[in-house]
Amino acid sequence: MNLPDSLEPLLAHVIPFTLVLFRLAGVFVMAPVLTSTMIPLKVKALLAASLAVAAYPLVAPSLVAPAETDVFGLLPLVASEALIGLCVGALAATPLLFLELGGAIMGQSVGFGLARVYNPESDIDTDLLGQLLLMLATGAFIATGGLETLFTGIVGSFARVPLGGMDAGQTPLDLFLGVMASGCDLGMRVAMPVVGSTLLLVVVMGVLGKTMPQINIMTVGFAAKVLAGLAVLMFALVAIREVAGEACGEAVADAVAWVQSLGGGR
Repeated sequence: MNLPDSLEPLLAHVIPFTLVLFRLAGVFVMAPVLTSTMIPLKVKALLAASLAVAAYPLVAPSLVAPAETDVFGLLPLVASEALIGLCVGALAATPLLFLELGGAIMGQSVGFGLARVYNPESDIDTDLLGQLLLMLATGAFIATGGLETLFTGIVGSFARVPLGGMDAGQTPLDLFLGVMASGCDLGMRVAMPVVGSTLLLVVVMGVLGKTMPQINIMTVGFAAKVLAGLAVLMFALVAIREVAGEACGEAVADAVAWVQSLGGGR
């Protein structure tokens, strides 16, 4: 069936727009805030399509459309574009996940292991302090402009990385390992003040229990651990907020720099 001549200019933009859409949509799979299960899938799809519609006129002049291809030839290109957004979102989300791990370690040390609650963000049960630190890190991520930087970097990547210009061999494995190592270090440094204070308190209670057996240490020991851990965490929240903001900013900067470097060797 012959199409009207008025539609032919629009059909030339279908494949480039689809690839732009999938590069932006890949961010919604792993990026902080956007992966929340509280956001319906239809809303995420609408947001991704809206961003693609807004960004396409800006990036269209720099796009190099792939040659004529069929549906099966389009699938590898779609996977390549989605992989770019997926890697960027995963790099940005790694520090937040390790901060949540640090909160879970705190919770285990003070005795919150049994007080687990449902976390709608990740659709699993999580520790109270882990969820607290995750919310704190998410707030720092938003406050420092993490989402805006992610999407700005993705949109800017079209000028350097051609459509379908990435394959599986270019995934940033070394960068992932570096971000995970720094995230693990961050989580442990955040958790150590609370863990150290509760450990010291356990040692003191053990000494008191041996020297004065008439005192029932177990009666007040649990409450003392909780109060001591929460007190230390309260004083450390300001420092944790600053460290979380710096870690999120560095991860986002690394993700954007990686996207820009994809076109550097071309």
